[in-house]
Amino acid sequence: MWGVMEREKIIRHLDTDYSQPIRDPLWKHIYLSPALMRLASSPPFHKLGGIKQLGVAHLVYPGATHTRLVHSLGVFYLAKRIIRGLISPPQAPELTLEGVKAFLCAALLHDIGHFPFTHSLKELPLKSHETLTAQLILENPLARVISEHVETQPWICAAIIDENMDTRGRNEIAFFRRILSGVLDPDKLDYLNRDAYYCGVPYGIQDTDFVIDRIHPHPGKGIALDPGGLTAIENILFSKYLMYRTVYWHRTVRIATAMIKKALYLALAENAIKPDDLYGLDDAQFFRTIGEKNYPPLALIRKVAARELYKTAAEIPCDDSLSAPLSDLNHRSRIERLLAHEISRTTGITLKPEEVIIDIPEKINFEVELPILLPSGSHSDYAPGSSIFSTPTTENFSRPLRVLRLVLPQEAARKLKNAKDLILEAAQTR
Repeated sequence: MWGVMEREKIIRHLDTDYSQPIRDPLWKHIYLSPALMRLASSPPFHKLGGIKQLGVAHLVYPGATHTRLVHSLGVFYLAKRIIRGLISPPQAPELTLEGVKAFLCAALLHDIGHFPFTHSLKELPLKSHETLTAQLILENPLARVISEHVETQPWICAAIIDENMDTRGRNEIAFFRRILSGVLDPDKLDYLNRDAYYCGVPYGIQDTDFVIDRIHPHPGKGIALDPGGLTAIENILFSKYLMYRTVYWHRTVRIATAMIKKALYLALAENAIKPDDLYGLDDAQFFRTIGEKNYPPLALIRKVAARELYKTAAEIPCDDSLSAPLSDLNHRSRIERLLAHEISRTTGITLKPEEVIIDIPEKINFEVELPILLPSGSHSDYAPGSSIFSTPTTENFSRPLRVLRLVLPQEAARKLKNAKDLILEAAQTR
């Protein structure tokens, strides 16, 4: 039975085995164990240093060149602080030292399956970065380091990241999953702070010490908040909204990303490239090996690299009645071809099908459900009445962010006069 001895072993490990510092501009010193330093020095992890965390956001915010490597170190740092806080109270969850080690490996390695623009390409027929991450963890050199030096099982680390994997009856895996990916997870706490820091904007800054001090273990949902911590959720949701509005979905960022996505969609659909051509690339390899292929639509990628971006011809608030018919990429591509013909006719500028792009942002989840720890020691559900963030409010948050855009080469965008009417008419086409 889990007891005091196992908890003491975990606390002793967390307090004494992490002694090798890495200097980070955001969190200052991040201390790794010698075993995790081996993981951080491995080729799969090192490759993250060539992948920008924010993709093409540096076109708008020149400082936004931070990488998934430094973000991954930050996630580990915060995950270690969170698990140290959760293991201390008498009601601490029944965890094992082996599981905690696997969890910290998962926090450090959670992004190693990323290739450039992964999050922007979710609609394309590609493996998820979680699946790719799990595959890498189960292969050498990572599997050998995790097994021989970290002294935990690679499959546990992989299963914490990839929720499609079987937990094999290990209840703590479900707990660790909820810590690594949830309302107040270390990933979100790092990227909001880090992205704001490197972009030079104040919107994403979180009071991380306050957040970690206010969380408590919860047997079913991983963590709970004490009532005084409700402002932590509010700050995260406000920050997330403002970061999407000013950084993640800035018009220029959306246009550049849409151009890359359109090129890859067509290249994959016509077998000009295969999914395996993308996996494992860093940014430089992506622009060099994919952008330089002899397939005409891939010229869009070269244009992004040269900052020759298309322009917005029309912007329309994106409700479900407008976005739903165009959510299928194959249907959207057919509509874009029809629009290319019509725009060429009305402007006198001949457009290729790949030169007409409809950009539709996905829905954002402003999740708020988190248990509240009551003075009696019991828990209640998150109480919207105690905060401005009721369900209708959070739904309203995403509405002004979602804008459908028609994106065209600059001269065509300038000449087109009835772009909104064309889009509205095209959206009704079946």
